[in-house]
Amino acid sequence: MTIELARLSRRFAGFAALDEVNLAIAPGEFVALLGPSGSGKTTLLRILAGLDYPDAGTVTQDGRDLLAVDARARKVGLVFQHYALFRHLTVTENVAFGLRVRPRRVRPSRAEIAARVDKLLRRVQLDGLGDRYPSQLSGGQRQRVALARALAVEPDLLLLDEPFGALDAQVRVALRRWLRHLHEELGLTTVFVTHDQEEALELADRVVVMNRGRIEQVGTPEAIYQQPATPFVCEFIGKANRLTLRRRNGALYAGPLRLDADPWPAPQEGAALAYVRPEHLALSATALEDGWPARLRHVYLSGSIAHLELEVEALGQVLEAEMGGEEAQRRGLHPGMTLTVQPRALTAFPLDPASGEPEAAARRTLRPHYGQATVARWR
Repeated sequence: MTIELARLSRRFAGFAALDEVNLAIAPGEFVALLGPSGSGKTTLLRILAGLDYPDAGTVTQDGRDLLAVDARARKVGLVFQHYALFRHLTVTENVAFGLRVRPRRVRPSRAEIAARVDKLLRRVQLDGLGDRYPSQLSGGQRQRVALARALAVEPDLLLLDEPFGALDAQVRVALRRWLRHLHEELGLTTVFVTHDQEEALELADRVVVMNRGRIEQVGTPEAIYQQPATPFVCEFIGKANRLTLRRRNGALYAGPLRLDADPWPAPQEGAALAYVRPEHLALSATALEDGWPARLRHVYLSGSIAHLELEVEALGQVLEAEMGGEEAQRRGLHPGMTLTVQPRALTAFPLDPASGEPEAAARRTLRPHYGQATVARWR
């Protein structure tokens, strides 16, 4: 059941919610649509569900025009962020609703509906709660009822619109891992909308990063994080320090530090924009020639991770580095220390001389090489 979206566009009062979106979703795949509010994620999901229609473009399912199929005939299960449960119906009645409203010719018998609902309640770990009403359940339990209701109609495609947004952090973590196991057990094709990058990177087979109605990048969670394709993906996924690089005499410089030979063809004077992850900054207590002197301003402990705020005068900016909390304590890191900072890997984009905008198509990964005597290590 491969789903193909081709040149899909949707506008609202002049605003482009979707702008020529192209995407293929393979059978049994778990795809996360990730992006900020207004990026087009929910609009795309609504079109797949048959609740909205594009102004241009096509949606096909194994060659069949899905836009010509009524929403009720698409075999789609939809789970909303705020559950959308019927408050006057019990858990059992909520889960059975989609089956009971089917036309008589395709409606299962009462016994079949009861057996299917009972099986689903056991599958979502709600057996014994069928006689309760939504108001008598916790948020996590209500979300599982909504998921069971979507699964009751035996969908070919499961659509989830920020289903964990209203839950607290601990419940979210437990439910999303449970959801991933359920997806694998049932072999469903699942499309999951979220603005939470941690959820997307943990759950999905592939992540679709969206911005202003367009797709910025599609890839595995590892590729999205390690090889971001555009400046937006660099800044939106994870944390990244933003640096301005200068191109001089066939080499790239970040402040006074020469990083490497210019990786772009036909070296020329100019600038580039680079991003370096906090975990890709190496620190040394020893002054090194190949590195930036920095003053440690703050150490923020967040569970097992120490976030270090470094003031780098040579760059005229503050950088953030990360290391394990135990390692930071072992090193005796404290505000006011002087350290040497070296970037290990950077994602760089040359700036177009005419527009000053980064050229995403010319992205390069830089891995500076330091001499053995100048490699940052704790001494």
